[in-house]
Amino acid sequence: MIKVLLADDETMVRAGVRAILAAAPDIEVVAEAGDGREALELARAHRPDVALLDIRMPVLDGLGAATELRRAVPEVAVVMLTTFSEDAYITEALDSGVSGFLLKSGDPYELMAAIRAVHGGAAFLSPQIAHRVIRQVSGGRMSRQSAARERIAVLSPREREVLALVAAGLSNGEIGERLFLVEGTVKAYVSAMLTRLDLRNRVQAAVLAHEAGLVPED
Repeated sequence: MIKVLLADDETMVRAGVRAILAAAPDIEVVAEAGDGREALELARAHRPDVALLDIRMPVLDGLGAATELRRAVPEVAVVMLTTFSEDAYITEALDSGVSGFLLKSGDPYELMAAIRAVHGGAAFLSPQIAHRVIRQVSGGRMSRQSAARERIAVLSPREREVLALVAAGLSNGEIGERLFLVEGTVKAYVSAMLTRLDLRNRVQAAVLAHEAGLVPED
């Protein structure tokens, strides 16, 4: 069972998300918060697997809560849930170490898919957010691509394979099946890769892989 902490200052939104997740037999909402500070306290108490955070909340907003959660309860995967899709929010969220970014206007099944993905060690961006990230990557493409390729030159061929599959949204288990590796070995590859590239999370790794041209664009 995947334990979820839900944080949103709107009671109706929390009720709607809770109702959606109630239909998933493998997901359980174990705590709810109305602001970021309360979410942080509940995360320490309940140790959820995934935290769904609204980006705009009183006392401490979602971005601030995500940053503190990564320090205080680093095992919790953070998914940002928001009605806002400005580039600044995307950039700040990625820098905060979130594993997923969803728009509240998205398909309810995206919510379940995101929770399962980040719990499995993958990253998840809603299609609208992914398109914006790719457009950012595409700006000044040649110079970005050259810099990204130079950056990943330190990786071994196997590590590049792993990076490309991380960018494709595969979990450690799925990567292991694809490359005929045990999941623990994949986890070690991912951890070493993030350290060598000085990346905070799999989302940043995915962006770098796109910049370097490791992943074909649609």
